[in-house]
Amino acid sequence: MYRFAFSILEEAEDARDAVSQVFTQMWHTQPQLKEDSITGYLLAAVRNHCLNTLRTRRQNATIEAELKAELSEHQAQERHELLDELARVIDEHLTEQDKRILALHYDQEMTYRETAQTLGISSSAVNKHISHSLSKIRSIFKTTEQ
Repeated sequence: MYRFAFSILEEAEDARDAVSQVFTQMWHTQPQLKEDSITGYLLAAVRNHCLNTLRTRRQNATIEAELKAELSEHQAQERHELLDELARVIDEHLTEQDKRILALHYDQEMTYRETAQTLGISSSAVNKHISHSLSKIRSIFKTTEQ
């Protein structure tokens, strides 16, 4: 019976559970069986239990996939809203120089040195602008969260 269950379920733990459940159910219900029909009854019961297990697996997989898709959509929407809010904060609260430096460093992925060369300022000035800008953005977000 175990080999039969394993051939259907392809997982050892589930196959053991199926056989165990069939014997437990048989113990509780104590069906009236003829001696020559016990083997057929047990194999049919194991098959039915395995098919129920497969159906449950499929249902669970479908539910998991739907939940993941729903979470992904929700996370994407939250991320989009957060990025919109970040863009609004940057536009309203940072100077033009701060905006240019952030754009070059984060959007165009330039190093501090490359950003400094592009704008004709020192690397330490780039560092100060970025630090100041990020600090300002954090403080604005902390204020809006409360």
